[in-house]
Formats: sequence, structure tokens, C-alpha cells
Amino acid sequence: MTRKRLLDRFLRYVQVDTTAGSPGKEYPSSKGQLQLGKLLAEEIRAFGISNAEQDEYGVIYAEIPGNVPDAPAVAFCAHMDTSPETTGANVKPQVIQNYEGGDIVLPGDPSKVIRESENPELADLHGATLITTDGTTLLGGDDKAGIAVILEMAERLMADPQIPHGPVKILLTCDEEIGHGVDHVDLKRLAADVCYTLDGGGADEINAETFSADLAVVSVHGVNIHPSIAKGRMVNALRAAGMFLDRLPRDMMSPETTAGRDGFIHPVHVSGGVAEVEIQFILRSFDTQELENHEDLLNSTARSVEADLPGCKLTVVTSPQYRNMREGLEKEPRALAYAIEAHTRLSRTPKLEVIRGGTDGSILTEQGLPTPNLSTGQHNPHSPLEWACLDEMEKAVELLISLVGVWAEKK
Repeated sequence: MTRKRLLDRFLRYVQVDTTAGSPGKEYPSSKGQLQLGKLLAEEIRAFGISNAEQDEYGVIYAEIPGNVPDAPAVAFCAHMDTSPETTGANVKPQVIQNYEGGDIVLPGDPSKVIRESENPELADLHGATLITTDGTTLLGGDDKAGIAVILEMAERLMADPQIPHGPVKILLTCDEEIGHGVDHVDLKRLAADVCYTLDGGGADEINAETFSADLAVVSVHGVNIHPSIAKGRMVNALRAAGMFLDRLPRDMMSPETTAGRDGFIHPVHVSGGVAEVEIQFILRSFDTQELENHEDLLNSTARSVEADLPGCKLTVVTSPQYRNMREGLEKEPRALAYAIEAHTRLSRTPKLEVIRGGTDGSILTEQGLPTPNLSTGQHNPHSPLEWACLDEMEKAVELLISLVGVWAEKK
């Protein structure tokens, strides 16, 4: 019954369109996040957690009182928005019971195929229950799988008061996908000693390292004049921008040429015209100090373009986004150690993996609340080829129950 409830819960959530919008105009950036949040708060209250509230920013707070005196308060966090890279409107989830292996052709767009060769983890999931998109949208497992896992854990704790735990906090955020997930989180209101984001793929992974991240904006200034009288007078910012991009490394330092612990410089958006062009970059490295080298490379490239195209002017402005959570977790080693022990108590072998990206936990950890990331059974996020595994989601629920037990026992 609880396994079916977990599946039904997940299917219900992914059918609410919570695609993040553009940051800055309103918070959250899409009304669907408020809609889902209202549904979730009502659902949490319905299974007995009367203090569940959705605040004015759409953030949800809830608490299960502890049954072990003086045990630390453990929070679990997931985000309600989905990536704007692929639409999350009109999601039509497909449930595959007892997966038998082989490629999965998606019915809404048969050109979209989840291939075994590109998803080697499928080899270990024969007999499992998979959930896919129909190929025309993303699924939303990132991070509605995390939400479903947290709420299922909470309902099971409420149904069985014999499970030992300290105070268990629930935190559901908005706009994580556009870098604003914890902008309005009130840590005093949350009042947790440790937190875990449920925003990871597969099963039995623990992420205790993320990229450190900066945003870089390169402004390219030219001189515009009517093309009929442009000779010797026009300086085309578009040409300068093209030269700038062309001079960046091609065989290294980009997402398409790096893996593992390699960082990158990634242009993500270009806008403008002859007079002025703006290029946005995301800078990523597991070594925070290396971000300065990335900025230096952008500046030296800008100077070389200015030298070869007299009259243009390029400026580089960087701003921090988040930092490698490793730096903060070193101050609270129990956060990682207890997650490892929670796995071993279930006779599982945890896999310590780095995230080539960030989570809400990156910023929460930087703000003083240690927050590693845990698996939820999501795969291929942000894509029409996204899929999730119910069996891995169930493992995640079991892990959270084990984890609150470890924190309660070792208080």
C-alpha cells in the first residue's frame, strides 16, 4: 500500500506545471509553484502534521515533533520548481511495471528514445517500476521525486510512533532551478541542526561536494552608425563578441569537453546588436580559488579582442552564485558520517559522488546549516528523456527513516 501511495503521490505532483520563469519579476517565478505548494501543505496537514504552512513566498515549513528527548532537529529539503530548459506543462507520465530491459520509445514523440546504451543504470533495474515522460515534456522528477520521498517518509513516521526520531523538519522551496531556491528561507523559523536535500539521482549516492559557481557578464561595446557611411567609423559589437567566443578554449574548460572534477567556462546567453552585446557565462570549479583563474581568462581574452579590433570595449563583471558545500560540511562531520551509517544499517554501500552543479544545500551549507544531498531515483533531469525509478524512490524513503534514527540514537 505504501509503495502504491508513493507512486500515486509522485504522479500527482508531476502533473502540476511548476516550470520556473524568469528571475526577478516576481517570487516565485511561476504561479504553478504556489499551486503545488498549496496542495502539498494541505496534504501534509491531512496526514496529521497540523503546523504545515506555506508562507508568502511559497516556501513550505512543517515539523514532526520528536519522540526522543533532546535529539537534534533534522530537516529534509526539496524544491517545487522544474527547469525552464524543457517545458513542464501537460506532463503525461508513463508507468512501466516490471521493466524487462531494452530501449524505451516514448509514445508522444517516437523520435525520443531512452536508450540502454546511454543509460547504463537501466541494466540493474530489470523488474523495477519506471516512470517516463511521453517525450514532449520533462518529467519533473527533479525534484518532485524528492518531494514525494520526503512526504512519504513523513506520513510513515506519523503512522508509526514507535519509530525513534528527534524533531523532523520539512522544507520545500521555490525557484531552485534558476538559482533562487533559498532566497527567502528563514533558518530561524526552520530551526534545524542539520539538513539534507533530496535532489540526487539513482540510489545510495551521497553528495558532499558541489561546484563552486560564479556568474560572469561580458559587456561588449561597439560604435553603431548607418551602414551606408560606416567605413572607418563603425565598430560592430557582434563581430567583437564572435571573436571573444572564438578565442576561448575549444578542447577544454567547457561542459562538452570536461567531466569528473574538471571545471568549465560556459556561455549560456547572448543578446544585443551592433552597438552593444551582452554575453552571460557560468563559471564552475570544485576549487573556489580557481574561479579567479576563469575570470582572469575572460579578462585576458577581452584585452586581446580590444587590441585586434580598435574602438571596441569589453568589460567583465562576476558575481558569486554558490560555493562547494565541502567547505561547510567540514565544520559538521556528523552530517556526512551519519548519512553513511544510515546506509550501512540497511546493508547498503553508499557511494560518495560529487555534483557537477549545485543544490539548495550548497547555499544552506554556506549559510551555516550543513546540508548534504541524497538520492531520489531521478535520472536525465531537465530533458524529455527524463525518467524515475519507483524502487529507488522507495529506497530513499527507507534511508530517511534510518537516518532520523541514527541522529536520534547518537544525540
